[in-house]
Amino acid sequence: MGMYTSMNIAATGLSAQRLRLDVIANNIANVNTTRNPQGDGPFRRDRVVMTPINLRNVWRSPVYPNGLETGLGEGVRVMRIEKDMSPLRPVYDPSHPDAIQYGEMRGYVYYPNVDIVQEMTDMISASRSYEANAQVVMGARQMFNKALELGRV
Repeated sequence: MGMYTSMNIAATGLSAQRLRLDVIANNIANVNTTRNPQGDGPFRRDRVVMTPINLRNVWRSPVYPNGLETGLGEGVRVMRIEKDMSPLRPVYDPSHPDAIQYGEMRGYVYYPNVDIVQEMTDMISASRSYEANAQVVMGARQMFNKALELGRV
């Protein structure tokens, strides 16, 4: 493990949580968007899917106990941003320009599947994770400073 490994791991977490916060903010901004830019329906909630950077299996051998290090603990990365395909929220509003004109659902408007309470809890979670990663960076910096002070004596 190198000197900057903990900072690199925390940096990957900071980047991933920052992107997650951006996606949550976009979801909240589009909570009432009934028409997406493609024109094929209302906005759908986005979710960030994260994965560890190194998913290789740990393989230890009695012959090479340290020679086959797989590099576990390299941080996290965003694998993809996916659409939440949960059902949309129908609201009866016949005066809305996007109201359904024909059929059983006449007068209903489909609103996005964004739940503000869920988005706020996700935002708190992402914010706390961001703060935890920032604390790791600060802790590593303090350790390096103490190590440098020891070297001076």
